[in-house]
Amino acid sequence: MVVSRSEDDVVIAGLGVPLLGDTNSNVVVEGVVDYKGHAVSDRSKYGGWKSASFVIGIEIAERFAYYGISSNLITYLTGPLNQSTVNAAKNVNVWSGVGHILPLLGAFVADSYLGRYRTIVFSSLFYVLGLALLTLSTIIPKERSPDCPDIEKNSSCKSPSSFQVVFFFFSLYVVAIGLAGHKSCVQAFGADQFDGRDPVENKSKSSFFNWWYFGLCAGATISLFIINYIEENLNWGLGFGIPCFFMAVALLVFLLGTKTYRYSFKDDKRSPFVRLAQVFVAAARNWRSSPSSSTALEQAKPTSHNNHQFK
Repeated sequence: MVVSRSEDDVVIAGLGVPLLGDTNSNVVVEGVVDYKGHAVSDRSKYGGWKSASFVIGIEIAERFAYYGISSNLITYLTGPLNQSTVNAAKNVNVWSGVGHILPLLGAFVADSYLGRYRTIVFSSLFYVLGLALLTLSTIIPKERSPDCPDIEKNSSCKSPSSFQVVFFFFSLYVVAIGLAGHKSCVQAFGADQFDGRDPVENKSKSSFFNWWYFGLCAGATISLFIINYIEENLNWGLGFGIPCFFMAVALLVFLLGTKTYRYSFKDDKRSPFVRLAQVFVAAARNWRSSPSSSTALEQAKPTSHNNHQFK
């Protein structure tokens, strides 16, 4: 039997059979491990579109839930909670601002302690809890105004109790805690399912971001048409309860993919704040130092970029 050696592997002459097998399937994916903490060498078993679809699914549910609350929040505050338009707008802006600042904390927790997967799971639990509490807040009995003797015949006499208002805002900020993990980790965790060093997976990774954004917009659009109508014309409790149900189902589906995900890891265990501080310390030390001629020449060279991944 004659054996010839090519550039990639050893092939049995005349048969075209690789002596070392399929080398691509045995290449270890760098920077990620499986759910047991082992290196990922089987690309068909871990990561890829099979895993990314779970991530897109929970993103659709999260956007569906978020816009189901936020898009009609002022209407609820000025209606059932009897707030003025000024106070309602102020409360919505504060809640929205907190929801957009907390992802910084969520990213820090994910990078330093929990990792992206656990952060998504815990934040989803907070999300479901907050939505469930919001649903409960709508069925708390309202107080009767002292000026109205018959609360059953005059709906204008109904006013929310202090407990109902506090309970509602507590529930709302529990949802904001859930936002912290989702906004900071879901997209990055989905990108972890593709190896940017592999040409095929690199193209799939670019396509993933397109589908991720499509899912984001789809969840928001469906929510704006359906949930808003339910809240304004049917029942506020039902309008908050439906997003809670879909978010809970999406979390369960996301957990089903646990054994298929690729989990990123870093050799550098230091806190991101420590690494950031070291950058400023190094910059301060080099403030007055001039770079060597070779370094300056290297920095002056134009950098070529490969744009194939954007096509």
